[in-house]
Amino acid sequence: MPLDPDPLDLDSQKMLATASPGEHRPEHVLRMDTPVGGLALHWQGAWSAEQAPAAGALIRVILAAAGADAGAVTAAAPPPWLAAPFTAYFREPTRRIDLPVQLRGTPFQRRAWQLIAAIPPGATRTYGELAADLGSSARAVGGACRANPCPLVVPCHRVVARRGLGGFAGDRNGRLRDIKRWLLAHEGVSITA
Repeated sequence: MPLDPDPLDLDSQKMLATASPGEHRPEHVLRMDTPVGGLALHWQGAWSAEQAPAAGALIRVILAAAGADAGAVTAAAPPPWLAAPFTAYFREPTRRIDLPVQLRGTPFQRRAWQLIAAIPPGATRTYGELAADLGSSARAVGGACRANPCPLVVPCHRVVARRGLGGFAGDRNGRLRDIKRWLLAHEGVSITA
């Protein structure tokens, strides 16, 4: 899969890795156990325990991954550059998951993800607030959240409804919404309804 030639600059968070024209990076998948269940982490780049962060990029995170959701697992353990930020966040909720990622989406989605990436741990913004910043609608912001390929890294769980939790990854009343509630509580945010 070719990498996006139009990188999204998400500040100093190393949010996007780029490739040279014609460069092919193999895709790897692994399942990582966390307090919210399994995460399927998809990344591109050479696989090596010593690999430097600049040599790879996270391309997708699947929450509540089990069985077929995780895809074909190609690595028994994540390289340290990939696992360490997730482990640090689940130990200390004020830590950002700062990784190079490859975000592919529409220009609107990419602008929305840039705003979402700026929301610090322990803070929230509403769909409407982000919509006002984007000159769009709350529903469009919800669509961008639903299309986010790297939740937790682009923390769409920090986007909430005006009156309550809102959905998460397209889920309005199930396991993923429970994960959103857990993540916010982990960061010290309490949302009712």
